[in-house]
Amino acid sequence: MSRTAVVTGGASGIGAATVRALASEGYRVVVADLNADAARALADELGGEVRSVGMDVTDEASVATVFESVTADVVVHCAGVSVPGAITELELSGWRTTVDVCLTGTFLVLKHAGRHLSDGGGIVCIASLNGRQPGTGMAAYCAAKAGVLMLVEVAAMELAERGIRVNAISPGLVDTPLVAGVAFVPGLREEYLENTPLGRSGRAEEIADLAVFLASDKATWMTGAAIDLNGGAHLRRYPDVLGKVRALAQGG
Repeated sequence: MSRTAVVTGGASGIGAATVRALASEGYRVVVADLNADAARALADELGGEVRSVGMDVTDEASVATVFESVTADVVVHCAGVSVPGAITELELSGWRTTVDVCLTGTFLVLKHAGRHLSDGGGIVCIASLNGRQPGTGMAAYCAAKAGVLMLVEVAAMELAERGIRVNAISPGLVDTPLVAGVAFVPGLREEYLENTPLGRSGRAEEIADLAVFLASDKATWMTGAAIDLNGGAHLRRYPDVLGKVRALAQGG
């Protein structure tokens, strides 16, 4: 019997790659995304038992409605955003946007998925290298993703009595729309790759493959884990994002 998976932020990037990977493994997949049109387009492209739904992870009613209407066995939570800026310069609205989507959104997904997920199911949250490695100009994102890692651990403890496993993946630089702006900052990508032992960025499909494994019956004794999947970037240092952006602004 096929299993049902909900992928939040499933219309693009890591989310879309995860939708494709789960569908190829025979899952019935619900593509949940704020961009309902893009979610629908992906579902139409894949066909079969892939369908779409609009979801705003910052809106509790929106999140609750999805999980009340779907009997899911697996959730892969990929929705995220980052508004960069130095702590002394970042607008409160930018902080709130990042924290609302990345941290509060994760809380709401865990809350409502946790209520309705099938016993023995699995939840995978896409965290970030920045949950453990600070980056200049990334206060909101780093703080939010660090919070995600702790939420995953607490949820793993609380949901264990129903056999529900909760794990996180912490990617480094993955070529997705979320990090497209890196290409416009001279030297930023190069500095990142210099500090990545394997010397390259990741592919969304690589993150998706791990998410599928964590959600599967091959990982039934793994919960509360945060897996670094970043080419070894956590072993070195994060690039000076703020310095590179300021140099660009000054024409340097």
